[in-house]
Amino acid sequence: MKNAQYIILILLGFCLSNFQGQEAPGAKQGGTVLLLNGTAHLGTGEMINRSAIVLEKGKIVKVMNALTNTINNSDYDTVIDIKDKHVYPGFIAVNSTLGLMEIGAVRATEDFKEIGTYNPNVRSIIAYNTDSKITPTIRTNGVLIAQVTPRGGVISGSSSVVNFDAWNWEDALVKEDIGIHLNWPRFMKSSGWWSTPGDTKKSKNYAERTKEISTFFDEAAAYNKALNEGERDLKLEAMGALFTGEKTLYVNVSYVKEINDVINFKRKYKLKKVVIVGGYDSWMVTDRLKENNIPVIIQHIHSLPNQPEDDIDLPYKLPKLLRDAGVSYCLQYNADMEQMGTRNLPFVAGTTIAYGLTYEEGVASITLNAAKILGVNKELGSIEEGKNATLFVSDGDALDMRTSNVFIAFIDGRMVNLDNHQSRNYNKYKTKYGLE
Repeated sequence: MKNAQYIILILLGFCLSNFQGQEAPGAKQGGTVLLLNGTAHLGTGEMINRSAIVLEKGKIVKVMNALTNTINNSDYDTVIDIKDKHVYPGFIAVNSTLGLMEIGAVRATEDFKEIGTYNPNVRSIIAYNTDSKITPTIRTNGVLIAQVTPRGGVISGSSSVVNFDAWNWEDALVKEDIGIHLNWPRFMKSSGWWSTPGDTKKSKNYAERTKEISTFFDEAAAYNKALNEGERDLKLEAMGALFTGEKTLYVNVSYVKEINDVINFKRKYKLKKVVIVGGYDSWMVTDRLKENNIPVIIQHIHSLPNQPEDDIDLPYKLPKLLRDAGVSYCLQYNADMEQMGTRNLPFVAGTTIAYGLTYEEGVASITLNAAKILGVNKELGSIEEGKNATLFVSDGDALDMRTSNVFIAFIDGRMVNLDNHQSRNYNKYKTKYGLE
């Protein structure tokens, strides 16, 4: 038994050591950099065919049309000619557990869920692992920013926005504790599972569970009105920023009855900022969502319809339905193996283009739209003067897996090392078979 314990510890140590360490962060930008002649997809819905983009001290200082402006290359320390290439703002992975889980089968590498039911005081940012081996594989497809988000319980905790090029979580931090995440109860439940779906029936305890949430919010509102009086409660105190509008309430909810209840809940507690996460039936209540200024983070684009009466392509065209109704939205990659699969986020956006969005709207769905919903649009999400120099260059269309090839990326003006353990293995083993 003792030997077995030693073997388990050795194997665990091997796994952990194998999943530590990644490429060193880029050096701080020194001089000026000019990206010249690329097709710039600005993230704002606009595009410049022949662009001139100037980076200085980690910021974008000029965005010009190279055809209508005189460009003197000698004015810049580094000139990179990217003719026939495409430039994009860094893609943003919202509602993600990147950096919070490494190996699903090894509990010691999972740090996205806290014990307990109501944990608004839990902060995901302090668990964020900048040495993850997964994040370098994600940024090779242009995903340079993420909202690291806790899971579990009724209230999971607070999320923060990070970049993927840092020594530690303090360096990675873009915006701290932006919102609290609530898992709304399910009104309808299936008796089966994904391989053998059963009957869908009303949940017997839906009213009871929603009442428990209301009770917690009542206590939190009362506590924060009487702050500094009596014994300190960290959980209730953490809720205070929701009532002042300093933080956003992200509510995981999908079906129309639940969405309507969340809208009523927002109005009842006069919450200034609420975001629907999931929102499968959001197209049914677009008027109410727009009226109450509630954006939607759309999940499961690459999925089958939930109900037999739904259009077969409903998940694919949901972004278009929300756009047509004037509801703010962005896209999340949410599927099995979410961490490694997030590299496919750009291709999810590509699918929405095939189902009604314009190309530039598809780009915006994972850049500026996401930045606005996260409250970081003053710094990120588009290629505009004054914003952080977080962008990348691709040989081809970054939203098409057949042509996407990111070969230059900047985060806050630092050139990112796009190597990772997968590309190293590819280069290693292709020599064995004479593929070079």
